[in-house]
Amino acid sequence: MTTARLPLFPLNAVLFPGLVLPLNVFEERYRAMMRELLKTDESEPRRFAVVAIRDGHEVAPSAPGMPDGTAAPEPGPTAGFGPEPLTAFHSVGCVADAATIHERPDGSFEVMATGTTRVRLLSVDASGPYLTAEVEELPEETGEGSGALAEGVLRAFRSYQKRLAGARERSLSASDELPDEPSVVSYLVAAAAVLDNPSKQRLLEAPDVAARLREELKLLRSETAVIRHLPSLPATDLTKTPTSPN
Repeated sequence: MTTARLPLFPLNAVLFPGLVLPLNVFEERYRAMMRELLKTDESEPRRFAVVAIRDGHEVAPSAPGMPDGTAAPEPGPTAGFGPEPLTAFHSVGCVADAATIHERPDGSFEVMATGTTRVRLLSVDASGPYLTAEVEELPEETGEGSGALAEGVLRAFRSYQKRLAGARERSLSASDELPDEPSVVSYLVAAAAVLDNPSKQRLLEAPDVAARLREELKLLRSETAVIRHLPSLPATDLTKTPTSPN
């Protein structure tokens, strides 16, 4: 199994392979990480690992993208994560490749990254200015019947989105271009469905693509049934990801 040591960026969100991750970086520990990543030549991937923070641990102190000016300065790389940061994070995360890292005049960074491969967290090192982790890459097994499952998930997702957005709003139609690769479908739907972080984390950790698709089918049918009995909801843009604060 391939292992690597990468900078570690914990978030109150789950990143999936193939999905875009915009970041607004203002804490000093993550600024230091971005300054280090900028030393990597643009022709090489600027990789870091993203892991979701377990419920009950650090939460973003302010609205997305807006630093809290009244908050106490972060004292170090483990701030908010306790003496054993490994226990504060979910064990499976995703490698992110920073396509653009833009430093603002105030020293904060605007970053656009993309999820690439799933990894398992083996250890966390807090000896530097930011956390690093030893991770091992997880294989992407297809599983049995993934093709038919992907078709079923896309049908269920269309119904789910239509119910969520309202019949008068635009929703996916048969003419819309959608991926047909089962693994891509599994991650796209996992990211786009309005689910809590524990549900998304379970989907990320699924042992293979077919298992992830089966779980999504159950979740989508369940969520669609609930929405059907609710009053009309405002249109929701399922493909728009808010900027994640650090």
